[in-house]
Formats: sequence, C-alpha cells, structure tokens
Amino acid sequence: MAEKADGAPYGPGGRGFYGAVTVSERGQISLPAQARRDLGISPGDKLLVLGDPEQGLALMTVDRILGNVDFSPVLKSAVREHIDEEDPEAGPRPEPGP
Repeated sequence: MAEKADGAPYGPGGRGFYGAVTVSERGQISLPAQARRDLGISPGDKLLVLGDPEQGLALMTVDRILGNVDFSPVLKSAVREHIDEEDPEAGPRPEPGP
C-alpha cells in the first residue's frame, strides 16, 4: 500500500483509507477532513448512500454515479427519481456523455 505525502494510505487504483468513523445515536457520521479534501466534497454537497449485502455501504456523489457507464440502469433510474423528487424545479437532467 502506497502513501501520499500527507500520510493517507492508498491502495490499487488510488483507493484510499481515511480511518474509521463512529455512528451517532441519530445515525450521523463525520467524514474525515482528508477524505473531503481528496475527493472534493464540500459543505452542502449531496452524497448518495449505496448498499451491498456482501460489500457494505458506499458513499458517492450524484455526478459520479450518474456518470458511471457501468452502473446499473435500474439504480441510475432510482437515483434520478430521488433527485427529481427533492428538487422538482431543477428539470430533467441530461444524460452523461461517454
């Protein structure tokens, strides 16, 4: 496992390990600052929570998931519906390019 100059460990494909978080009684977590910096996550950004019974949870930005051509069309559709329900005035979102 390689390490960036700032000390964050990275594995194959640039996948990083940023430590552990604790779930509060209200189900909240705080994302480590280095993860937010490395991944460009800012206050107010919306993250999607994905789950896989065998692999666990993953957090992903809306743009990243909609731009992933290998992602399940069924889940992409569900994400689009969820986003449109939260922001009905936003109008239809364009399909991501190749």
